[in-house]
Amino acid sequence: MTNVSYHISNLLEKMTSTDKDFRFMATNDLMMELQKDSIKLDEDSEKKVVKMLLKLLEDKNGEVQNLAVKCLGPLVSKVKEYQVETIVDSLCTNMLSDKEQLRDISSIGLKTVISELPPASTGEYLEKIIPLVVRYCNVEDDELREYCFQAFESFVRRCPKEIGPHIPSVMGLCLKYITYDPNYNYDNEEEEEEMMETENGEDEEQESDDEYSDDDDISWKVRRSAAKCLEAIVGTRHDLLQDFYKTLSPILIGRFKEREENVKADIFCAYISLLKQTQPIQSWLHASDAGGKEEIPLTMLQNQVPNIIKALHKQLKEKSIKSRQGCFSLLTELANVLPGCLADHISALMPGIIFSLADKSSSSNMRIDTLSFLHVLLCNHQPEVFHPHIKALLPPVVTCIGDPFYKITSEALLVTQQLVKVIRPLDKSCAFDAKPYVKDLFSGTLKRLKAADIDQEVKERAISCMGQIVCNLGDHLSGDLPPTLKIFLERLKNEITRLTTVKALTLIASSPLKIDLRPILGEGFPILASFLRKNQRALKLSTLTALDILMKNYSDSLKPAMVESVLTELPALISENDLHVSQVAIVFLTTLAKVYPSALSKISGSVLSELFQLVHSPLLQGGALNAIIDFFQALVITKTANMGYAELMKQLTSPIYASPGGASVTLHKQAYYSVAKCVAALSSACPKEATRVASQFIQDVKNPKSSAAVKMLAFLSLAEMGRTMNLSAQKELKTVILEAFASPSEEVKSAASYALGNISAGNLKEYLPFMLKEIGSQPKRQYLLLHSLKEVISCSPADGLKPYVEDIWALLFNHCECTEEGTRNVVAECLGKLALVNPSQLLPRLKKQLSSGSPHARSTVVTAIKFTISDQPQPIDLLLKGCIGDFLKTLQDPDLNVRRVALAMFNSAAHNKPSLIRDMLNTVLPHLYNETKIRRELIREVEMGPFKHTVDDGLDVRKAAFECMYSLLESCLDRLDIYEYLNHVEDGLKDHYDIRMLTFIMLARLSTLCPNAVLQRLERLIEPLRATCSTKVKAGSVKQEFEKQDELKRSAMRAVAALLTIPEVEKSPVMAEFSSQIRANPEMASLYESIQKDSASLPTTESMDMN
Repeated sequence: MTNVSYHISNLLEKMTSTDKDFRFMATNDLMMELQKDSIKLDEDSEKKVVKMLLKLLEDKNGEVQNLAVKCLGPLVSKVKEYQVETIVDSLCTNMLSDKEQLRDISSIGLKTVISELPPASTGEYLEKIIPLVVRYCNVEDDELREYCFQAFESFVRRCPKEIGPHIPSVMGLCLKYITYDPNYNYDNEEEEEEMMETENGEDEEQESDDEYSDDDDISWKVRRSAAKCLEAIVGTRHDLLQDFYKTLSPILIGRFKEREENVKADIFCAYISLLKQTQPIQSWLHASDAGGKEEIPLTMLQNQVPNIIKALHKQLKEKSIKSRQGCFSLLTELANVLPGCLADHISALMPGIIFSLADKSSSSNMRIDTLSFLHVLLCNHQPEVFHPHIKALLPPVVTCIGDPFYKITSEALLVTQQLVKVIRPLDKSCAFDAKPYVKDLFSGTLKRLKAADIDQEVKERAISCMGQIVCNLGDHLSGDLPPTLKIFLERLKNEITRLTTVKALTLIASSPLKIDLRPILGEGFPILASFLRKNQRALKLSTLTALDILMKNYSDSLKPAMVESVLTELPALISENDLHVSQVAIVFLTTLAKVYPSALSKISGSVLSELFQLVHSPLLQGGALNAIIDFFQALVITKTANMGYAELMKQLTSPIYASPGGASVTLHKQAYYSVAKCVAALSSACPKEATRVASQFIQDVKNPKSSAAVKMLAFLSLAEMGRTMNLSAQKELKTVILEAFASPSEEVKSAASYALGNISAGNLKEYLPFMLKEIGSQPKRQYLLLHSLKEVISCSPADGLKPYVEDIWALLFNHCECTEEGTRNVVAECLGKLALVNPSQLLPRLKKQLSSGSPHARSTVVTAIKFTISDQPQPIDLLLKGCIGDFLKTLQDPDLNVRRVALAMFNSAAHNKPSLIRDMLNTVLPHLYNETKIRRELIREVEMGPFKHTVDDGLDVRKAAFECMYSLLESCLDRLDIYEYLNHVEDGLKDHYDIRMLTFIMLARLSTLCPNAVLQRLERLIEPLRATCSTKVKAGSVKQEFEKQDELKRSAMRAVAALLTIPEVEKSPVMAEFSSQIRANPEMASLYESIQKDSASLPTTESMDMN
């Protein structure tokens, strides 16, 4: 007999003693043993311990009973599954006993066991337990009822899937018992309110309280547990939102009058949870869902706002601080969910707000909560609704600015800043007279702005608030303005406050009131210039924005020396290492060229050389490239010496012309596109030069001595020029382009194809018929010509294309069945983009092609649909929603390739426009999941010399299916049966390298999105992760194999780290064991630690204890 078993059997013997103290001590010792992680019971001991503890639940002594119940918690994680069943069965039977005490103690026992079990196990017992718990809710025993609701809450949070079918009955019970207050009569409330408003109201209130004073009344515990259970249901069942607003919302609003403070707090929490669920999803994903199902709950809520205000507004003046805080939390959430919804109720809310700000007995937190609600209210409503109340509201807010507690001051300054915008909005005309309030606002804020010894946040907010006052009310400050600006100058010199001050000055400089900044420009400008040298990115960016605004609005007050101080700092800011800073610096230069051109001659060569270096960088794109184009156009018009058209062109193109002959291209391909765009921009600014340059490019292309690089640049430049100007004067252009299609250089061919497309887009009438004729007659050049056609369709406005649609369509359909996949893809993109020109006519034609006998044609049509889906709202969306189901039927196509492109199309919809597919997931998902399975018949062996190599033809399709699953997580989570979904993730964890990488990422995401479901499956998910983390690569393997395995392990460990952040994960024995295995293995431990370090730079999550 092992040591532990011997010790335990000793304790069990003492538990049978007739002396209650012995029994108590022995049970207490057992409890200590069970709480040790190291304890392992053998089968025999398990049986005996379970039997004894169940017997002790009926012990004559209450203290022994209580201890026995407490032992059940740690016990369930130490015994085998069938022993847990014995415990649950026995407790359920006891709950039917006639003895009230046994019923109570067993219900506590059941609650303890359930909260300790891993969810997976709890789910299996629910069908047994729920009917019992429902029965007990109707037994006249309030303590038992409280435990019942706590059990329900635990089920809802831990086993959402299994409790699903029972939600209606549980919710019914919650709604019944949340109003259960048998000893209190709410009927005479109205009269009582009348009484309370009389002078001696308070005495009346005292008496009425005494009447009901009933110390034995614990019905409040039932109401509280019912409210908590409702909060759990609301938080986990987004899909029932409309039902909640129909049935639950009115009842909760009716219970805002609850008399017990703690219960009221939980009722507020439940309602806040409902509001949080209703928050419209502010994201590009759902932008196109407007007017859909998302709107209905919001409308239902809007209609209940008057009842909410009616129930709350009087409570805002109650003595109880906790009640008032609850009201403000709820109202804050309401104002965030439905901005503007309180506009008609401001008069009802103001007295309560002012009361809580001015009331001497209010705690600090009470004032902070009130101010924070007021801030949200001011931000989310139109200014006019507050104007009648400014007179009463302003004094208490200004008093709060002077409060000794820094947190109150800080919130009050935020509110004041918003109030300034309300009393004098600058973006519209307003009849409200702000003048009487300026003095108080100004002097209250000034006191804080001057103070040196205050909290950092208060300093910053005082600066921002004063910035707003000067911006919106500066014309009322007269003599106070210069000294205030001087304070800003002081704050600019201080490292701690400089960034906030730069932002405040930007605000002031952009004010339409044209505030006179001359008193501080002379000293301020060089200080701002010096910030461009500081190693603080946010400061550089904000300073550049400030300088840009000052340059735009105050150029006549700036001296050349001030501007030069800034120009010397610019070269260091323009570089490929930080494109965003470069972009903002170049925007400043463009402003300079427009409003202060005399300074341009001082742009040192270094600024320009940095600019050209950036144009020639492979990283330049997007905003920074557009900023350079704008600058060159602004610069060339100023006719500054040495910066004319010819000089700029020479500097742009010289590296390409200087490159040695032959095909060696010194610049990255991206750089050619950038240079070409700049060439076109300069040419459109100087149209006189444009024709000469176009002719020069054509000569370059014709010259047999020109390098491939020169030809490539020439075609790309002609492309960019041709898109916006008419090049029909260049008679040789067509011939030159077609000849280039035969060039030995792939780069030149592709540039010529791009040129033909863009030039045609700029001159459809002359070029498009020519291009279509060529596509029909030149099979060899087809691929390049189709690429040109794709450019035309992408760049041309719909109206311009309409006359040619039929011809283009017919031509494209001839190439639908091309055997070459590259060509089919271009055809598909052309068809998709063309369908956008005339959706009602062309979409049905695509649909008709689905019945085509050729798999190639079907795959082209499905890919075409992918190109009609974009993340912006488009006219085709409604039609597409109607027929996308037909295209998705190709997920069941017999041809593997068609299924693959169907998945790619589905993924594009799930990612860019989920509204298209949300409502058909029930029918589509089974076919999607079907494609995640490994198909043995698609795996074949290929002999490569002496080696045999396995090829899996189904891998691409599986990969596409898992990518779709990942996209659905982000956009359609509420429509997935997450348990079914997890089954397929589980399979993916054991699949090919690429798919395992994907499913590890999915698992990490699932840990955040639906932790409970993941917890229930933990046992099955851990095994493949453990296997990956502990693989060893064969000693003689190639380097790639080692790298691949390392990447795989890292990815698996990231998933493990994510699982460890799930609350309650430590209750899983499998996870605990794996954690200790990681700690014990040096390689795994160091990998885990490095992942923790990576994630430490991201938002913090709870991390596993690695001691």
